[in-house]
Amino acid sequence: MTDAGSAPSPRPATRAVAALAAAAAGAAYVLAVRPRLLRWGATTQEAAGPLPGDEIVPAPRMQSTRAVTIKAPVSGVWPWLVQLGAGRGGMYSYDWLENAVGLGIHSTDRILPALQQLKVGDIVPLSPDGGLEVRALESGSLLALGGTLDLRTGRMSPAGAPPAGPRLDVGWTFVLRPAGPRATRLVSRTRYDYSPVAAGMAFRALLEPVQFLMERRMLLGIRSRAQNQWRPQGRRS
Repeated sequence: MTDAGSAPSPRPATRAVAALAAAAAGAAYVLAVRPRLLRWGATTQEAAGPLPGDEIVPAPRMQSTRAVTIKAPVSGVWPWLVQLGAGRGGMYSYDWLENAVGLGIHSTDRILPALQQLKVGDIVPLSPDGGLEVRALESGSLLALGGTLDLRTGRMSPAGAPPAGPRLDVGWTFVLRPAGPRATRLVSRTRYDYSPVAAGMAFRALLEPVQFLMERRMLLGIRSRAQNQWRPQGRRS
């Protein structure tokens, strides 16, 4: 008998229905929602095809490819990419969310001439604790970043010195392609690998939706800034 005042335990049928509902929700996410998040804005060809920078994480366990068309020429978009980073031009995303976890991101609405010099080997900071290394750069067309996150400390490891414990390898590539005389296609690809698999799987469930939220906003932020800066007569002075 149930003690007076105690709540009845869930019936087996109720638990079964809850389990089925959770399984259905998970299946719907994997089959319908997740593919859209991972290739938001990208064509089938862009999402499936190889891109420069893929070699940074050659065998990813996770990959996303997202894209936007910007009504400005490549020369009007590239400067916004070059000045990416914490303590630089920002990430053009949700600053308030990034700063809520102490990343120190402040996105500018201006092209900053002092931040237009970037070269292979430079670090694009993503927080006060570190960032991603520029692995490949072709002015006006390619910016490829890479690095390894130590999952125990939450810090980026120095190049060539991967942590011995749980880690997340990151490759993040931006490709610019002309889409007409005054339009640009901006494609962003992220590739991840992690070790051990069990730790990565738990991290993945959080990483994918958060990364989609922030990267989508970043691409739209770059688009709005580049289009506002550019006019049919050319860039404003």
